[in-house]
Amino acid sequence: MPKFSWEGKTRAGAAQKGVTDAPDAASVEAQLRKAGLQNIVVKEQAKGIQIKLPGFGGGKIETKDLVIFTRQFATMIDSGLPLVQCLDILGNQQEKPAFKDIILKVKESVESGSTFADALAKHPKAFDELYVNLVAAGEIGGILDTILNRLAAYIEKAMKLKKQIKGAMVYPTTIMAIAVIVVGVILVFVIPTFAKMFADFGGELPAPTKFVIGLSNFLKKYLIVFVIGFFALSAAFKKFYATPAGRKRIDSLALKAPIAGPLIRKVAVAKFTRTLGTMVSSGVPIMDGLEIVAKTAGNKIVEEAIYGVRQAISEGKTMAEPLQSCGIFPPMVVQMIAVGEATGAMDAMLNKIADFYDDEVDDAVSAMTSMMEPLLMVFLGTTVGGLVVAMYLPIFKLAGAVGG
Repeated sequence: MPKFSWEGKTRAGAAQKGVTDAPDAASVEAQLRKAGLQNIVVKEQAKGIQIKLPGFGGGKIETKDLVIFTRQFATMIDSGLPLVQCLDILGNQQEKPAFKDIILKVKESVESGSTFADALAKHPKAFDELYVNLVAAGEIGGILDTILNRLAAYIEKAMKLKKQIKGAMVYPTTIMAIAVIVVGVILVFVIPTFAKMFADFGGELPAPTKFVIGLSNFLKKYLIVFVIGFFALSAAFKKFYATPAGRKRIDSLALKAPIAGPLIRKVAVAKFTRTLGTMVSSGVPIMDGLEIVAKTAGNKIVEEAIYGVRQAISEGKTMAEPLQSCGIFPPMVVQMIAVGEATGAMDAMLNKIADFYDDEVDDAVSAMTSMMEPLLMVFLGTTVGGLVVAMYLPIFKLAGAVGG
């Protein structure tokens, strides 16, 4: 009989997990529901070695796919179609096999008696905690179509924000990669030719030329060491960042970085306010919302600050007090949240802050790109130009001697 690992929550909100022998996942779920558990996730444990080949995974589920699914689902629910029928239509029209399989499995779970939110929770790679909790709030409040539209709008804005950050990094990364390749090719293949020619001429070489030839010889001799060292350092960095202490240290340095730090802080504020505002306006309890926001913060320092806010609220404090003391959020944000708490319009205030900081991120990305363009051009021109001048100095010197 196969083994199934499961997770769930009691009615009081306490998490439970375990492993059960059963004929199928549905039997495990039925057994746990009888025991009074909610938000149940059941997974069959692996029976042996599984090999996945690139290109045979059925297609990666992208954010765009999730947005389209959510928009279409909201429209169909708003039109009065039954939940199961909506899932059947959307599943069968889905082009990506992996996503199609997930949607049809969600449909099967709903048909067997699961709530829509519980069915989605079984597929965390496609539907995260935010998605599941908002759907659960929509089911309870009877406003599933409204919640799905909010979700789609939230995911679209989050996707836009992510694209902005990635787009800002493409240009400098490309320029730096080209610079490294060009300088490497010159040092390894071009400079040795000049060095041999200068050796045939004889005579004393200028200091810049000697330096460049020495650098070329050093790079040729230790090129393999450099390549291995680069990959070793990359692996060590990833391993260090995977540890709690390492992630905290690096995320802290990122927030303090001269150019990127302010941008990272603005992105964190925009993400925090947008996510929490969407959840609060959808009826998700503030404590649950803060826990999910903390998990999706993307920065360990910001995550700990949000958990600190959650703890403070559980002790009877307002949200504005711990936000101010953590030092992550600007005074304007703290004051606007305080006003939102006092007036009972927290969701509207959070969304206004998110809209403002979306624009701030736009401006920061544009400013950073504009600043980096001339700096990178100067760096590339100085590096390549310096190498060229250093190698032509002996020729100029020889030409001057012949002319004299």
